[in-house]
Amino acid sequence: MLDKLIIELDKGLRTLCAPANSGRAHPDQDVAESDLSSAEKKHALGLMRVNHCGEVCAQALYQGQALTARDASARDALKQAALEEVEHLAWTERRIRELGGRPSLLNPLWYTGSLAMGVAAGVLGDKWNLGFLQETERQVGAHLDGHLRELPDGDARSRAIVAQMRDDELQHAEMAHELGAAELPGPLKAAMKLSAKLMTGSSYHL
Repeated sequence: MLDKLIIELDKGLRTLCAPANSGRAHPDQDVAESDLSSAEKKHALGLMRVNHCGEVCAQALYQGQALTARDASARDALKQAALEEVEHLAWTERRIRELGGRPSLLNPLWYTGSLAMGVAAGVLGDKWNLGFLQETERQVGAHLDGHLRELPDGDARSRAIVAQMRDDELQHAEMAHELGAAELPGPLKAAMKLSAKLMTGSSYHL
């Protein structure tokens, strides 16, 4: 048990403190940098900071869910989703630096809350655990669609990253559905949207 706790603590510290690495090529690697105005760069930075914070939350959420998942296939699905989210972390982190900014100062707070939510989802049982994964990824996909509409038209590098992230998130939702995810109750979906709204508003600025 002690070894397991150390491993999970190490995952958290790596997510919050260590640079993430991507096994896939960055989606924007062949896209030229644009000459953005100060206002456009500031807005793009805020949006990419939000996306990075969301990926930090995803790591914590899937970590907690995998800890309490009972079925091996559900646990493997969560671990696979988490691996791809690490790539998203790497993509957004580098783009934030390119835009002249830094990740959100509130990441540790959101990480802790998401980890607790993930553990709670897993305790409810695998179909609800997968249902939480499915709904999370659906909402994130819609959120990223919104960012594609908001990002400056000239910021092709950020747009390439967000588009690939959106496609990956929707694939995760479909994977959860195929594994037997339960449809979450409406009030819980609404609570998840509210939590995401709070995270978005705070991490955009901080």
